[in-house]
Amino acid sequence: MNVLIVGASRGIGLELVRQHRAAGDHVIATARDDAGMARLTELGATGLTLDVTNAASCAGLAWSIDGEAFDIVWLVAGVYGPRTSALQAPTEAEFDAVMHTNVMAAMRLLPAVADALAPMARIAVLSSRMGSIGLRVNPGGWLYRASKAALNSLLKDASIVLAGRAVCVSLHPGWVRTDMGGAGAEIDVQHSVRDLRATVAGLKPEHNGSFLDRDGQPLAW
Repeated sequence: MNVLIVGASRGIGLELVRQHRAAGDHVIATARDDAGMARLTELGATGLTLDVTNAASCAGLAWSIDGEAFDIVWLVAGVYGPRTSALQAPTEAEFDAVMHTNVMAAMRLLPAVADALAPMARIAVLSSRMGSIGLRVNPGGWLYRASKAALNSLLKDASIVLAGRAVCVSLHPGWVRTDMGGAGAEIDVQHSVRDLRATVAGLKPEHNGSFLDRDGQPLAW
């Protein structure tokens, strides 16, 4: 398979590279800096430098992948932002950093990858159960929650545009022991990625536009 992973320098993105390469897949993956690029190269992936917060860098991705036909596209890049409770207003800089990384980047990158898809490709964006409005009982991290709810909205729109060409889903990876999830999280990154890959491998056209847990179970928007 031909796989694109955006945001692959660490955590879930890097483990996706590792597992896809172990399965024999051809992987193109992005990182922001030389250290991240070195980790990708070490795993046998083709590395592309990409800053998802930079408009020119995102526009350059379309040129870099021109002529490719990806079976799977993973949009993983994301940040948590301030760990505040609801009704604690973020600063303008905090808001811009989270929304540019988690929302604006997807609005730039989804069009960039749309012309580089194999027939009935799978596009998976890494969202979070924290972005669910229907399941919400805790207001902590409300900026992050808002950004993931917005990302889910973008994915739904993409699924409508790309219906018949790709299966587009938002995925909750679980509470994962990464830099973002912390050492006290429920599952390790290897477990999360195994589940995510199995879910994406089993996607059918009827799953287009869905919000799914890592094991494929539907989640409320």
